[in-house]
Amino acid sequence: MTKELRRLSIVMLFMFISLFAATSWIQVVEADSLGQNSNNRRTLLDSYEIQRGSIIVDDVAIASSTPSDDRYQFQRVYTDAAMWAPVTGYFNPALQSATGIERAMNGDLSGTGSSAFFAEIERILSGQPQRGFSVELTLDSAAQRAAYEGLEGLNGAVVAIEPKTGRILAMVSTPGFDTNSLASHDADAANSAYDILDEDPNKPLSNRAIAGDLNPPGSTFKLVVAAAAYASGDYTPSSTLPNPARYQLPGSTNTVANAWGGTCGSGATVTISEAIRLSCNIPMAELAVKLGDDAIREMAEKFGFNQSFATPLESTPSSYPRALDDAQTALTGFGQGQVTATPLQIAMVAAGIANDGVVMNPRLIDTVIGNDLSVVRAFEDSEFGRALEATVADDVTASMVASVSNGAAQGARIDGVDVAGKTGTTENDDNPYTLWFTGFAPANDPEVAVAVLVEDGGGQGQSGSGDTIAAPIAKKVIEAVLGR
Repeated sequence: MTKELRRLSIVMLFMFISLFAATSWIQVVEADSLGQNSNNRRTLLDSYEIQRGSIIVDDVAIASSTPSDDRYQFQRVYTDAAMWAPVTGYFNPALQSATGIERAMNGDLSGTGSSAFFAEIERILSGQPQRGFSVELTLDSAAQRAAYEGLEGLNGAVVAIEPKTGRILAMVSTPGFDTNSLASHDADAANSAYDILDEDPNKPLSNRAIAGDLNPPGSTFKLVVAAAAYASGDYTPSSTLPNPARYQLPGSTNTVANAWGGTCGSGATVTISEAIRLSCNIPMAELAVKLGDDAIREMAEKFGFNQSFATPLESTPSSYPRALDDAQTALTGFGQGQVTATPLQIAMVAAGIANDGVVMNPRLIDTVIGNDLSVVRAFEDSEFGRALEATVADDVTASMVASVSNGAAQGARIDGVDVAGKTGTTENDDNPYTLWFTGFAPANDPEVAVAVLVEDGGGQGQSGSGDTIAAPIAKKVIEAVLGR
């Protein structure tokens, strides 16, 4: 072979390899994303011929498809639609729109994803109609109903997590809405229903559990500050702080007070554990300044702040900003100022403490189920990371248990069960308070961690509190999970 032919052969071989690699990449690596692209008309039209799989909770379909007499062939139907809306979302082929699990798991549900390749081959060979795969969620129907009914008439959200696994047991956002109205094949009717919901000042389309307009977490964030203090090695639950009735923010003329206007107990000093039990603002503000914003932010990020989570629903990152001055850092000591959080994030804080300091990645899906009821794909538990040593988690837990048994969070008490909890009542200038509770139970062997958010003061303006409104909702959810 001449030198020129050898060079030409090498060039052609390289071109062949490049072409093979490019087509393999498209057909294997990018196949699913290309197939689910909204501009892929072929996949869209093919999906009309496939009966969409169900979304399942506790072996019951909460979203399913029934035959229809129009070009789309199947109508999506939702059971107890408003209760499940933040999770399922809706699917509407007439508008080519989907949200929630319907969107996140569309490839499996529609039978058009890469995992459905062999099902498609089987359909062609057998001549039988293809069906999409079903998706089994981690949710507990009793916990979901308890959360939804507990929030009835309120704007708020609940997230409950299994601490050891990260499995989400409840995800509720209220007010809810009827996803069936948005799944209608009558495009005009669906658009009209959407416009009404979109213009509603109560924002029913916002999933407050993981997104929307985030709120300061109030005194629930004291758990993060206490954890940062104990983890530093410089503080213990019995460490003391000055106990004035008012505290002037560093470098500012503004002052802050405890919720009741007096001191945190009767002494000249107060321990950190007592400040947690009674939910005192001033000692935690003093502690936050001593720790500094870097230490608090680092601890917050170990719990998941400043990061989005895909459950597979994408969450808005909870925020602990950088470079706060001492005055702003003091405010974060009791969850005010610039720190903001989703109920999902606050539930992860409680779950991490409950799980001996290990934070699990939250997830909503257990399995994808084939038409023959076989498991096509199972979703595994995974660690986000260790936030605390177990001994530090135990110290924080002890203060939370005391808060529920004889402190500021007695609204979550359950006879015969040690509940660890922390309330939060966030001030919003002259507007109604934002109310919080987070906790877990049983304290010695946790099965569930929960976070409750209630906006607009729970209808009581600045008279409502996390203990009187949010904590009893959490109690109902915990009881549902524990079967009490």
